[in-house]
Amino acid sequence: MGTHPKRETIEDILPADTQIDSDQDKYNRTKRTVRWITLGAIIALVLACTLIPSWRQSIGYIFALLSSGDINAVVEYLRSFGPLAAAVSAALMVLQSLAAPIPAFVITLSNAVVFGWWQGAILSWSSAMLGATLCFFIARILGRDAVAHFVTKGTLQTIDKFFEKFGAHAILICRLLPFVSFDYVSYAAGLTGMSFLKFIVATGIGQLPATIVYSYVGGTLTGGAQMLMMGLLIAFSAFILGVIIYQVFKSRNADLMEEGESTPDKPAEEA
Repeated sequence: MGTHPKRETIEDILPADTQIDSDQDKYNRTKRTVRWITLGAIIALVLACTLIPSWRQSIGYIFALLSSGDINAVVEYLRSFGPLAAAVSAALMVLQSLAAPIPAFVITLSNAVVFGWWQGAILSWSSAMLGATLCFFIARILGRDAVAHFVTKGTLQTIDKFFEKFGAHAILICRLLPFVSFDYVSYAAGLTGMSFLKFIVATGIGQLPATIVYSYVGGTLTGGAQMLMMGLLIAFSAFILGVIIYQVFKSRNADLMEEGESTPDKPAEEA
């Protein structure tokens, strides 16, 4: 039997550069589609939380509860869900990661009281990782213009400078500070060229010490001892954060001065 001639495809006929352009067009269309789907899902969720009375009331109560910093109130809230308490806690951690500039240690301490210190640490760590992942990909998909609606422009600029100066170590440093909101750092990381693998590894390693310490404090200490340890940890973290912010602004001012010195003076106009 004779062999059939190979049937030519459109890819065989088109020039190589045309094929590359076609692949790029497909990629851009897919990227736009994913972006619109993500944006649509966010808008739908926001509208539901705004227009559905029961949802609006629940979200408002949750934000007020977490903002109060009342650990006992959060503990009672979680316990009211019985077997679903772990799932509700994870949802709260993801929520505060996405939209609420609320320190995660409020939920971390509550988890330690409700579930025990090491079980609470695992729950807090894993749910925080999920929240950070969602923030990262929302920023990566939607871009800077959309993320600016979640966080202030000044905050993004400061964190941009921080990432430029410290790179992946910025993730490690920020995760070691338990009252630094996850959403700012995760959104900013998604806007950089940092790979997701590097981001998630730095996030996991960086947040682990603070999660363990706060879980241990919340699950084993009570009364005045717990308050004293909390105060010391927060004071130490605030000092570290202050040093970091000072270094970032110092570096920014130094760059501005260098730019000013490198700009040549305009020649005097001839008479």
